[in-house]
Amino acid sequence: MVRVVKPPEERRGEIVAAACQLFLHKGYEQTTMGDVMRLLAIAKGTIYHYYRSKEELLDAVIDQLISLERQRLQAVFATLEGGALERFRRFIVAISTDSHDPAFLDSLHKPANAGMHIRLHAATMSMLAPFFAELCAQGTREGVMQVIHPLETAEFILAATTFLTDIGIYPWSEERLRLRIAAMPELIERQLGAPPGSFAFLREPLINGLEMADDGDPPPAAQEIVQ
Repeated sequence: MVRVVKPPEERRGEIVAAACQLFLHKGYEQTTMGDVMRLLAIAKGTIYHYYRSKEELLDAVIDQLISLERQRLQAVFATLEGGALERFRRFIVAISTDSHDPAFLDSLHKPANAGMHIRLHAATMSMLAPFFAELCAQGTREGVMQVIHPLETAEFILAATTFLTDIGIYPWSEERLRLRIAAMPELIERQLGAPPGSFAFLREPLINGLEMADDGDPPPAAQEIVQ
């Protein structure tokens, strides 16, 4: 076999793309470093030169997914105009519209993928929090919110909305999950000191996420990695 030498960044990206593809379709726990090597037809020494373990490779995949999603959301955020409440609404709708991925979520919800699931959630919340902190600070300046600690408040709300509506973490019945979704807008309004009804729009994207069925494509960031 002729050894193909590629620039380090190209080879690193190739390995991450292959791992992302396998994690999405085979599952993290079921994927081995050998699977990645066979998919790329590379030697053991090549893959371990860049990533010492599957866990380190998972970190690279998550970092890449988060980086791509951050770039996408920065572009969305830059276009938002108006007051804080309107920008909140537009930003949340943009996120909920473009980031659904039932197939990937089904894979994450498998017990064997719990570690990957939690780490991706945590990385996503850390990435999103500064966007929402900026909106909280704007709302406080405008007098439509009363937020003393914008970043910490954003992190608190993101953690609650992310984990409490995730049936892979809490196996709620549909009825119990809908009750939590129904309560969330008012709870968020009280946390932010926002006017009653100002976050009622949240119910629709949350319920849409609940009702998404078995079809779907990988999220835009994952598609960009594997293509």
